[in-house]
Amino acid sequence: MKKIAVIGAGTMGSGIAHCFAQYGCEVTLIDYAVAALDRAKNTIDKNLDRQCKKEILTPMQKEEALNRIRFITVLEEGVSNADIVVEAVAEKLEIKQQVFTQLDQLTPAHCILASNTSSISITTLAAATSRPDKVIGMHFMNPVPVMPLVEIIKGHHTSKTTLSTVESLTQFIEKTPLVAADYPGFVANRILLPMINEAITTLHQGVADVYAIDHIMKLGMGHPMGPLRLADFIGLDVCMSILEVMYKGLGNDKYAPCPLLTKMVAAGTLGVKTKRGFYDYSDDPKTPIPCVF
Repeated sequence: MKKIAVIGAGTMGSGIAHCFAQYGCEVTLIDYAVAALDRAKNTIDKNLDRQCKKEILTPMQKEEALNRIRFITVLEEGVSNADIVVEAVAEKLEIKQQVFTQLDQLTPAHCILASNTSSISITTLAAATSRPDKVIGMHFMNPVPVMPLVEIIKGHHTSKTTLSTVESLTQFIEKTPLVAADYPGFVANRILLPMINEAITTLHQGVADVYAIDHIMKLGMGHPMGPLRLADFIGLDVCMSILEVMYKGLGNDKYAPCPLLTKMVAAGTLGVKTKRGFYDYSDDPKTPIPCVF
C-alpha cells in the first residue's frame, strides 16, 4: 500500500495527503479545481513548516514529503496505478456514489476504495461498485496531521483482508485505527453531533449566551474547545448534513437539526470558512468574538 490517491483537495484531503507523504508513500492529490490544488499545496507547505519548527521533521524531510505529492486534475491519471484511494469529497451521498462508480472503473482490481465520510453508509457506497469487499471507511479527524485517531468503518461486505490491510496502513502512518460498525454517524459523530446540536438548542432557547455555553463546557467538563466553537470549526453545513443523515437513518427526533442551525446554514453563516457563525472571525480568526443571538 505505497501508492495512495486522495480525491478532493479540501481541508481533509490535503491533510490526508500530507500524512501519507510524510511517511514515505507516493501520493496523488486529485481535484478538478486548480485553485483548490494550489490552496492545498500552500496549506501542506505551511503545515510541514510548522512540523519543522516543532522539530518533528527536518527541512530535508519536509522537501522529500512535498516531492512525493503530485497535484492532478484528471481522475483517471491520478488513480490508474493506486493501491488505495481515499475519497474526501463533499459529505453528500449522490456525489460520493458517483465518485465510487468512477473509481471502480478506473482503478486496478487490487485497489482498496476508502471513504473519509463521517456519517454516510459504507455499505451503500460499496453498492456503487463491483468490489464491495474492497470498500471501507477511513474517517480521519481534523486537523489530520495532528489528530491520532482514524475511525475505521467496516461495511457489510468488507473483507477481513481489506480491514487488516487498512488497519496496518493506519498504524504505518502512526495513527490509531479503531473499528466501528456501519451505522449512521458511526461512533465519533453519533456522540459528538447530538452534543453540538443540544448546545445550539440551549442557545436557541436563551438558556445562556455563546460565551457562557462554550466556557461552561471548557472549564467544567475539560473540553479543549466549546461545542459552538467546534461547530464553527467543523462547518455548520457539515454539522447539519451529518445530523440529517443520522435523523433519516436512525429515525429518532433527538438527531433532528435545531431550527437555529437550519436557519444559519440557509443564511450562509457557516462558521470559520465564511468568517461568521456562532463567532465573528473577521478581525482575528484566532480570537473570534462571540455573536449575540
